[in-house]
Amino acid sequence: MKKLALLFVAVAMAATGFASQSQLSALFGYSVFYLPESNQPYVETYLRFNAWSLAFKEVEDGRFRASVEVTLVARKGDTVAYVKKYNLLSPFTTSAQATNFTFFDLQRFGLSNGIYDLELTLKDNGADDDPVTLKEKLIVYFGKGKPMMSGIQLMESAMPTTTENMLSRNGYDMVPYIDDFVPDNISVLHPYFELYNMDKEIGSSGEYNIEVYLTQKESGFRLPKIGWKRSGKDPKASVPVFADLDVSRLPSGNYIIVAEVTNNDGDAFFRKEVTIMRSNPNVEEASATEAEVATSFAALINDEETINYYIDALYPISSATELSVAKDLLSRQALQEKQTYLYRFWKSRDEVNPEGKWKEYFALMKYVEEHFTYPRTPGYRTDRGRVYLQYGPPDYVRDEKNFVGALNNVHWSMNTHTANSLGEGTKANEGYIYYLPYQLWRYNTLPGDYSNRVFLFWDEFRGGYYRLLNSNARGEVITPGWERMLSRNTLEDEAIGEVGQQFNRGY
Repeated sequence: MKKLALLFVAVAMAATGFASQSQLSALFGYSVFYLPESNQPYVETYLRFNAWSLAFKEVEDGRFRASVEVTLVARKGDTVAYVKKYNLLSPFTTSAQATNFTFFDLQRFGLSNGIYDLELTLKDNGADDDPVTLKEKLIVYFGKGKPMMSGIQLMESAMPTTTENMLSRNGYDMVPYIDDFVPDNISVLHPYFELYNMDKEIGSSGEYNIEVYLTQKESGFRLPKIGWKRSGKDPKASVPVFADLDVSRLPSGNYIIVAEVTNNDGDAFFRKEVTIMRSNPNVEEASATEAEVATSFAALINDEETINYYIDALYPISSATELSVAKDLLSRQALQEKQTYLYRFWKSRDEVNPEGKWKEYFALMKYVEEHFTYPRTPGYRTDRGRVYLQYGPPDYVRDEKNFVGALNNVHWSMNTHTANSLGEGTKANEGYIYYLPYQLWRYNTLPGDYSNRVFLFWDEFRGGYYRLLNSNARGEVITPGWERMLSRNTLEDEAIGEVGQQFNRGY
């Protein structure tokens, strides 16, 4: 799913060119949230300063303090939508050298939906250094009255609120964790996000499921032992979600925290991500070690061309991240990496018996190659091959090479997209409708979908190459006027002929 808002950014200023201009060291981040009651998106900004990087001056009675001039500007095109300039004061110290600590600032301000240029400028008031400026693109979008999800913000902690303060949120004082670097002294991560208007259009049950987990950034593989789940039904306009992920045994590496929301009908509502860098040198990587791969089925595939074929053939069941990783692997010679990829791909789907899972898919691949291969197009790259591998064998197939439908069996509907509003009238004309070759596949059930899902493939040029023309399965091709195309424009736009009726029935 495309992100609608840039919802979590951690920028180490000294590491992005700031060090050459100033000694000032700080972390900056921001998140976008929403107040559904007033239809108001708002931005939270976070600043954490390293006190040692600032100039502390004596202010009174032997006490020292630093001061930073902060300027926040949000521009929408040439228009300034928000601006705030203020002096942020550090805690007092007993000397200019007693600065081994950090201090924090949080700001909140409302913005309407749109694309903004967010600009942060910092000036150490006690030093002669020039101001430093950071610019980021900020996207704000929330639909009024629609189910929505904020981005993911990591939190250091959450304690019940006793007195309202700048950290208070939903009855808790939450301290944001701004950095994307997670050292080994952190054993639990706390991803926080909010859901809005979840009583709207959730599904037939009105319930939804939340899952938070980790994937490896480079491979896209999910870590099966780290995760958090919650299910329920909540009519509130705003639902806070505070998850716990035990990362005490998480090895060093780059990871993605993924939060997904689905309903009980299997529909995926939202998916948001945030990347972290983990340092945990005392924990060895436990999954898919070299020895494990070396003794697996993947190690037996020692021909580069063959393993390329096997990896490419996984595309019908691969995630977007897996497709990206596979594309990179297939572009170069990397036999061992490809063996590791193939093994991890199937281990992520069956940790106990990845080889068995691979053999099941391989059997489907053989069928697809035997029945759907076309010159210069492997079977798994055809539409029929992709559907067969993604959903399995259909429950029913109708294969027509020269189907002829009677004109007096044509029905008209006021709405050509409503399958059940057939036939308030029948045009009793003489003649026939000649259809191009087609196949109708029916699946009695599909995971996360309703029953009687139909795929209609057509051989547009009578060359034996069938493409998917129309389907009623979730997320698949929908082609308005598809039967008119299949009948070579014999049918009128608002007519449903015999093949249309077959599609609606599923046979």
